[in-house]
Amino acid sequence: MVATTSEQLAALSGTTVVVHPLVLLSVTDHHARSVSRSSNKRVIGILLGQDNGKTINVANSFGIPFEEDEKDSKTWFLDHNYIEGMWEMFKKVNARERMIGWYHTGPKLRASDQEINDLLKRYIARPVMVIVDVRPQTVGIPTDAYFAVEEIKDDGTETRKTFLHVPSAIEAEEAEEIGVEHLLRDIKDSTTTTLATRVAEQLASLRGLQSRLGDIQKYLSDVAAGKMPVNHQIVYHLQDALNLLPNLNDPEVTQSFVTSTNDELLVVYLSSLLRAVIALHALVDNKATTGRAELEEAKSPEERERERKEKEEREKKEKEKKAEEKDEKKKSSDDKGL
Repeated sequence: MVATTSEQLAALSGTTVVVHPLVLLSVTDHHARSVSRSSNKRVIGILLGQDNGKTINVANSFGIPFEEDEKDSKTWFLDHNYIEGMWEMFKKVNARERMIGWYHTGPKLRASDQEINDLLKRYIARPVMVIVDVRPQTVGIPTDAYFAVEEIKDDGTETRKTFLHVPSAIEAEEAEEIGVEHLLRDIKDSTTTTLATRVAEQLASLRGLQSRLGDIQKYLSDVAAGKMPVNHQIVYHLQDALNLLPNLNDPEVTQSFVTSTNDELLVVYLSSLLRAVIALHALVDNKATTGRAELEEAKSPEERERERKEKEEREKKEKEKKAEEKDEKKKSSDDKGL
């Protein structure tokens, strides 16, 4: 379905594409098996799931043979027969899953995407295209979803085909969550502590935020320079996000930030003091142990023999004393019995 009216565009922009972790793992495995690390080639596959109107549930996928000329993006090959054969087999496994779109590993849009999307309309009435970024240094959600639309110009000139970006999310069912947890447990570094893991996760989140802010800055700079047209919907969203930021000129807000920071720094300061005390205690204990060992080594063999005999005598006396106490307790218990 090609959207040609503002109502249809609004309906498409309100659609959310939900991608399951199984799809991400399948796409990553497809890319790792088909493309070498030094190559910039992409892989293409079919997405399976349910199209519920406002929500598109992407639950499964399979890769398809695809080749394209890196120098000429208009030259490419896609195996139709393979798609039909795989679809017939998947229908036998799970009839509820339908072909709902296709994916590629981009990581950006390419010139041939529109032609491939038009070709797949033979099998799918409203195909959704999902770009999955499989690069290991990617921060944030690695998916971008698009619908093919026809852009109508206000001046009445000829329409042109383009892609409309729609929101995407990563969601998992209970079985998938358990599988992902086991997978992360297997690849998790056992040498790292919980605190180190939390710090690493927060650092990754901050990097993702920095990347998004960089994209916003670049977009606004391009709009200000006249390189891109103004999209009022994006501007409205940015304004809503900026309105949620706290007013740092308010003394009460500033004081609350200062108080919270001081409380956190107090915990850090106490932790540093405790660490220093423990380190000093370990140092003193180590010095005492070393001193005792040096004194033992400095003693003559006669002194060591004398100390050994004295120790044996002390142990012998302690044993005799315990035996006497045991006999007295037994005798007293016998007297009470009589």
